[in-house]
Amino acid sequence: MLLQSSHLFFATNTQQIPEQILQSHRNMGLKFSFVPIVDAINRRSFTAAGLRRYSVSVDPDTTIQCWLPPSFSKPPLLLLHGFGTPATWQWRSQIRPLSRHFDLIVPDLIFFGGSTTLSPERSEKFQAAAMVALLAKLEISSKVAGVVGTSYGGFVAYHVAKMMGQAWVGKVVIASSDLGKTEEDDRAMRERAGGVHSVEEIMLPTTAASLRRLLQLVFHRPPLFMPDFVLRDFVRNIFKEKLEEKKELLKAITLGNKDLFQLTALPQDVLIIWGEHERLFPLNKAYELKKKLGENAKLEVLKNTGHVPQLEDPKQFNKVLLSFLLGNTE
Repeated sequence: MLLQSSHLFFATNTQQIPEQILQSHRNMGLKFSFVPIVDAINRRSFTAAGLRRYSVSVDPDTTIQCWLPPSFSKPPLLLLHGFGTPATWQWRSQIRPLSRHFDLIVPDLIFFGGSTTLSPERSEKFQAAAMVALLAKLEISSKVAGVVGTSYGGFVAYHVAKMMGQAWVGKVVIASSDLGKTEEDDRAMRERAGGVHSVEEIMLPTTAASLRRLLQLVFHRPPLFMPDFVLRDFVRNIFKEKLEEKKELLKAITLGNKDLFQLTALPQDVLIIWGEHERLFPLNKAYELKKKLGENAKLEVLKNTGHVPQLEDPKQFNKVLLSFLLGNTE
């Protein structure tokens, strides 16, 4: 679920910025923001792959912002991001290699990026229904080659695969996403985060200190360069956007509620991808999930990565992902 971007740019972009510019940023009291710069870099990865941003009204109350090709000529592939940043920040390193083989459909989930709704519904099932409606609006005549979801997006991907069935969704990829999580798992996560009172405090940081804590949970090798003024910039310009609605999304998750959700096997082939040093959803949860998803599920554990293997080691992540989606057995 998370703040995800090419090793988050705290470790990459800010290290490349001269000290005089950083000092100027401090002196301006955050009037200058790095966020639009990073956002532009991320978007360029999408446009370079031929994708364009569209707003699609999937029903009278709900509009989805989505990156799409101008036309469909290859098998469609749906990518669903996790909590934190918009889709462009989370899939930047996957767009180019995937676009060679698939027509990519990359939406922002509701209350992320430009996607919004007037509906009072907030569950991940509602997010999934919106994604199914999006695919219907696009009038794609062929079967969707696969649905790929990371973290919170994995919750949504599972429901999309259930709703659409094997006739319309070929393969399913669940990355760093504990579909079998329980209240006890949430309690353990809060303890790993230093004994905070709620999951919302972890996932929706409101201060530099709480964002630093999140980064340390998300990455196996957290960025070394994380000055407070940069973290405050990201908190103010990303995490505080639609903050109350995002809190409602977290509270409305049905996973772990036995009255609202039952985890059952999917008919599709499923790839589970997990970081070897995952701290939000520990590795033992990946093995439990594989058992629950049955014979059609396989697990790939990526070494030297945490909750965001697609960012910490995109080369390894992309190889495993493409091998599965293209049917390779290497």
